[in-house]
Amino acid sequence: MAGETARTRRWVVLGTVGVVAIGLAVREYRLIPPVYAGGQLGVRDAHQQAVSGEILLLDIRTPREWAATGVGEGAATLDMRREDFVEVLDQLTDGDKTKAIALICARGVRSARLSNRLSEAGFENIIDVPEGMLGSAAGPGWLRTGLPLVDYEKE
Repeated sequence: MAGETARTRRWVVLGTVGVVAIGLAVREYRLIPPVYAGGQLGVRDAHQQAVSGEILLLDIRTPREWAATGVGEGAATLDMRREDFVEVLDQLTDGDKTKAIALICARGVRSARLSNRLSEAGFENIIDVPEGMLGSAAGPGWLRTGLPLVDYEKE
């Protein structure tokens, strides 16, 4: 009976370790941005070009994130989870698939993934801002750089 209890305990421990390992692997995968072969901009350049009208800077985070941190000055907000995301993006660019569009998210993971998808969808000038709002391996991010913010106002 003691041997059976020890075996059961061992399987429970091994199962728990396995679940934790899988969870950590999934977390790491979700935090590593995919390779994006298109253009990239640092947050300072993205801000300057957005304010001057050279690019459409699109903050693709969620409304909750916008409310928590504010939105970068010069950026338009468009939640990447919207089912009509591409249609709204077409409206923002007046249907011009060659317009320079820079994508920013929190840490550069979602923007890299969406940059790849939009490029595959025929948008020709997608630019990733890999630092994001909060910073990443690419740099300190919009907030730590001290770039201007505007309050998010619900639509």
